Amino acid sequence: MNTVIFDFDYTLGDSSQGIVLSVLYALSRLGYGACSGERIKRTIGFSMKDTLRALTGDEDPEKVRLFSRYFREKADEVMLDNTVLYEGVREALAGLKQKGFKTAIVTTKYHYRIDQILKKFGAEELVDAIVGAEDVKIEKPDPEGLLRVIRDFGARKEDVIYVGDSLVDAKTAENAGVSFIAVLSGKTEEAEFRERGCLQVCGDIAEVCRRILAL
Repeated sequence: MNTVIFDFDYTLGDSSQGIVLSVLYALSRLGYGACSGERIKRTIGFSMKDTLRALTGDEDPEKVRLFSRYFREKADEVMLDNTVLYEGVREALAGLKQKGFKTAIVTTKYHYRIDQILKKFGAEELVDAIVGAEDVKIEKPDPEGLLRVIRDFGARKEDVIYVGDSLVDAKTAENAGVSFIAVLSGKTEEAEFRERGCLQVCGDIAEVCRRILAL
């Protein structure tokens, strides 16, 4: 193994409050009623289309477009101030880099948003590549983002691990043909990951790093 690719939300950091505020704003602009924060949090990591469908049942392309626009409008105001990196993430990323691993983030968040977050926490030099929502034609669980990083790095699939917190992430790794390590910092239970045959299930990113270095 020489390449580790991470999801972001609920994997490396928590921006759930910013996401809730942005989703509520977008739903309000579209005329939908109130939605609980907990329900919204369970869609974190979904594409905008899948989020709108999960919360409202609506798949109308024009509403998806507007939902994405309104979400981004609010997120530009609130997301950075409402995002934190999990404890130990900088140290874990630095440890991988020191051992010669290539690292990347593949996420449904916008690329520029990840740039802002990493810069805020002084971690921008610890990640070699970012693929965000605006960098792909089809979002996760389509493997486009992972395959792009693998191609750009010149890596072999058997040398790549994807790390994420959701079944969407697990399916993305499966679709890309790479190993998956689950982290239990999100809303998915350990038993659900075990059923998917993940390479490892870890409590946090520090444990992920230790397990990878031991492979």
